[in-house]
Amino acid sequence: MIRAVVFASLLLAAPAAFAQQGQSAEQFGGSTESGGSKSMGDLLSEGYEIKASAPSGTKFIVFMQKDKSAYACEFVSLTRSRCGTIN
Repeated sequence: MIRAVVFASLLLAAPAAFAQQGQSAEQFGGSTESGGSKSMGDLLSEGYEIKASAPSGTKFIVFMQKDKSAYACEFVSLTRSRCGTIN
């Protein structure tokens, strides 16, 4: 239950952070890895669904899936994530 509340607050807070002036899309949600990496925003816009989340120290790992393709996204900060393919 606590994980759901924390995750919901992350999703609700993200649009406000994206609306800040002077910030580019690459700074927020841009991936930092190469080879199949995307931002969480990119994945959501492509129709990927959030299937699970898990705490990892002070960060959260979010697992997303669409058909037979899956990604794991790590929240580096409240407004920045990096995602990589896991299959």
